[in-house]
Amino acid sequence: MNGVVVAVSCNDVYSFTKPNRESITLLAGLGVEGDVHAGVTVRHRSRVAQDPTQPNLRQVHLIHEELFEEVRGVGFRVTAGELGENITTRGVGLLGLPTGTLLRIGAEAVVEVTGLRNPCRQIDGFQAGLLKQVVGRGEDGQVVRKAGVMSVVKVGGVVRPGDAIRVELPAGDHRPLEQV
Repeated sequence: MNGVVVAVSCNDVYSFTKPNRESITLLAGLGVEGDVHAGVTVRHRSRVAQDPTQPNLRQVHLIHEELFEEVRGVGFRVTAGELGENITTRGVGLLGLPTGTLLRIGAEAVVEVTGLRNPCRQIDGFQAGLLKQVVGRGEDGQVVRKAGVMSVVKVGGVVRPGDAIRVELPAGDHRPLEQV
């Protein structure tokens, strides 16, 4: 279940996509240094409008590069950073991780997975029809979200493409990821 960082991205202004960087710095309890979504409390506009005092469970957004290959198979072209993620991964089954999983990234950084990203209509603004590819319904009728996972920074550090990702599952009973 271990993987690798394919790309890192951040943006200091609200925009759908995030430019790729040579590295990003994760700050414990805050998120990505210089990213508009970094903070102790919520930074996503829709969540700020609901209650600006909510804890920020969406400090770092991770997406698996395998999703880009999946949507490419039905005619979409998506590359790292274009869906607003901070870390693009390969080789980690992000969507199947339980809540509370620790991801040890590179030499120092540790993030704790808090839940699934809830894709929004902005995805269709990026590429019409893409939203249906990253959120839908399973055979059992349950909503299936594929647009990555959200996390909080437990231990800060620099993250670069090529860094190893080591998965540490939580002890005890595992809770499946829910949208955050």
